[in-house]
Amino acid sequence: MPREDVKKLLRTKFMPHIWCPGCGHGIIMHAILRAIGDLKIPKEKVCISSGIGCSSRMPGYIDACTLHTAHGRSLAFATGVKMANPELTIVNVMGDGDGTAIGGNHFIHACRRNIGIAAIVMNNNIYGMTGGQASPTTPEGAFAATAPYGSIDPTFDVCKLAAGAGATYVARTTVANPIQCEQFIKKAIEHQKKGFAVVEIVTYCHTQFGRKNKRSRPTDNIKWLKEHTVLKAQADKMTPEELEGKLIVGEFVNIENAREYTDRYNDVIARAQAKN
Repeated sequence: MPREDVKKLLRTKFMPHIWCPGCGHGIIMHAILRAIGDLKIPKEKVCISSGIGCSSRMPGYIDACTLHTAHGRSLAFATGVKMANPELTIVNVMGDGDGTAIGGNHFIHACRRNIGIAAIVMNNNIYGMTGGQASPTTPEGAFAATAPYGSIDPTFDVCKLAAGAGATYVARTTVANPIQCEQFIKKAIEHQKKGFAVVEIVTYCHTQFGRKNKRSRPTDNIKWLKEHTVLKAQADKMTPEELEGKLIVGEFVNIENAREYTDRYNDVIARAQAKN
């Protein structure tokens, strides 16, 4: 997608953005814009929804139908929008804390319903906006404002959680591979006709997480992600010991014959109308 076309999807009057210089969220926003542009979806047919947090400021910068909602509740709002207008393409962006802590229940049930929403989980392993507290995805042993001696909580595997709850498309990538980010987001958007799609994009917060964990520069984090990434095809041949501390990237679930929630709901309406 040409750079000029990407800029047409930006609300440049709200620039410069609030993200820290070098933040990986900009890479994710660019991938989303390129995906929407490449799929040639009119911006009037796109709804970008979010909750609260660094990642959730994104709708303010994208020139489409946008919805900035309550902390952890973005998928509930997005579900309402989808039920009211199933033809909309809905991209829901959320952070790891927003999506798997306060919003965890909404996340599970959106997966269970298999509603046609593309959920982009921007996982930077920390609550970046509110002071650097540990989140459900903070690695064990990592330091945070609420874990000055290292986190002892087991971490959520976002993709396993999504797959177990019933999402019919699940994938993981990192901001160190922007092309793969775009590819998976496009697949997630296209999958909406079949149901709920989750793309976990592992990113970084060099300001809050990085300073406490010896990765204070954006380049430190990109290098770390590249060094710790393993493709799923490779991971399938590796032992648990070899995979210790590694990030497995790739597609984990892609159910082609799934039936989307609003489509099934319309059947209920038809049956009710037939009885009357």
